[in-house]
Amino acid sequence: MQRQKYNENVFINCPFDATYKPLFDAMVFAVYDCGFVTRCALEEDDGSRIRVQKIYEIISECRLGIHDLSRVEIDETTRLPRFNMPLELGAFLGAKYFGSNKQKRKACLILDVEKYRYQRFISDIAGQDIREHGNDVKIMIGVVRNWLRGYSEKSIPSGGIIWNRYQAFKNNLPLLCKELNLNMRELIYNDYAPLVSDWLEVNSHWR
Repeated sequence: MQRQKYNENVFINCPFDATYKPLFDAMVFAVYDCGFVTRCALEEDDGSRIRVQKIYEIISECRLGIHDLSRVEIDETTRLPRFNMPLELGAFLGAKYFGSNKQKRKACLILDVEKYRYQRFISDIAGQDIREHGNDVKIMIGVVRNWLRGYSEKSIPSGGIIWNRYQAFKNNLPLLCKELNLNMRELIYNDYAPLVSDWLEVNSHWR
């Protein structure tokens, strides 16, 4: 079960909107191709639970976390920024510094569009190594891969190889969806992640 794979679980904290989806999909693929498992708030839809409690529980089950702070723009409707990502990063760091010995082993990758832009809106994390992705899917895959290499007990493909495999997966995705009676445009996280995992298992020989 996902809950039992603390060392392999990677908590994903990022925007979940349509604009960010290409980056999110690539990130999920890269994590799985590196031998890890993605966890995020999208995996469970239980209206009887308070959302933040669910997030805290998932964080407690993940040794690793990827936190993208790039979405700081003013919302066109509310005229306010969204603070979900900084809040979840704070919860992750709090678990690391105040949790049990198991929780103290946590490590995270912090992302932004530009490497030093965060200093203008969340200066308290100054001194931490922030990685930039420039809203580029290929760069995202490389950054995620290179970070996860430090936490993998086995060799994993280079970023360029994972990028090529991701292109092959996307080319196969329409057929995979058709076989499972899924509409590509309506895929939710709980559809997409198993599709990635299953495809990689079948195509593990192709590097």
